[in-house]
Amino acid sequence: MTAEAVEEIQLRDAKASLSAVVDKVIATHKPQVITRHGKREAVVISWEDYQRLANVPSFGRLLVSAPIEEGDIPGRTRVPHGRAVKF
Repeated sequence: MTAEAVEEIQLRDAKASLSAVVDKVIATHKPQVITRHGKREAVVISWEDYQRLANVPSFGRLLVSAPIEEGDIPGRTRVPHGRAVKF
């Protein structure tokens, strides 16, 4: 999602209408950025989006769970593949 796709709301307005901010997030499925003095400070997202983002597996966990079998990964060769360099 690009930065232009999110809506910004000032903190004082968000405090005054928090229910409306949450309703808008749920209805539009778009995050609401809360700003203070023109600076982005926080983001309101749906619980569904939070769970999806919080449960992203690490790269290591993805590698461990990959269905790799014997022979899927070629063995290492001991022959150097670099180019010759003159010093």
